[in-house]
Amino acid sequence: MVVVSSGGGGNAWAKEMTIRRRMASIFNKSQEHFPCLRDYNDYLEEVEDMTFNLIEGIDVEEIEAKIARYQQENAEQIYLSRAKRAEDLAAALKASRMNPGKSGASDTAAGSSQGISNTTGVQGQYAPAAVGMAQPRLTGMAPQPIGGSSDPLQGDDEETMRLRTERGARAGGWTIEMGKRRALEEAFSSIFI
Repeated sequence: MVVVSSGGGGNAWAKEMTIRRRMASIFNKSQEHFPCLRDYNDYLEEVEDMTFNLIEGIDVEEIEAKIARYQQENAEQIYLSRAKRAEDLAAALKASRMNPGKSGASDTAAGSSQGISNTTGVQGQYAPAAVGMAQPRLTGMAPQPIGGSSDPLQGDDEETMRLRTERGARAGGWTIEMGKRRALEEAFSSIFI
């Protein structure tokens, strides 16, 4: 049963994620469990309706009873689906450790259906991470500091500082003309008061 704190502030996102994780671990049928796509979509819609009602606190006792009934009737299927998911995650992790530079289509497909993110960056590769766990760890090249010896704005003289300030302001979309125009508008708007 989901326990909802009576405090009004609370973390609504954390509550929703807890409920969604719980529902996904119980109602874990895939499309292959259904004879047609229509039946699978109806199943997903029913699960989402129950999830929404639990999050919003609508008919909680009725939904909890429905969940308990479903768990009793489908205990073996739930257990088998969890075991299959664990096997898929273990296989994806093993494959990523054996071939860190290569990610096959089967790994990507298995990972996306199981909530694994396996993306390759320009400078390094990311190790797979399951949903709800820590962010992916970058493996490969370390971050490089900004502004090396090729940076023309090195130094602390007055001209360099002025150029840095001007370029920084322009990078944000500001120009000197904008400041002048605003000063004039404010000056003339106060004349007619």
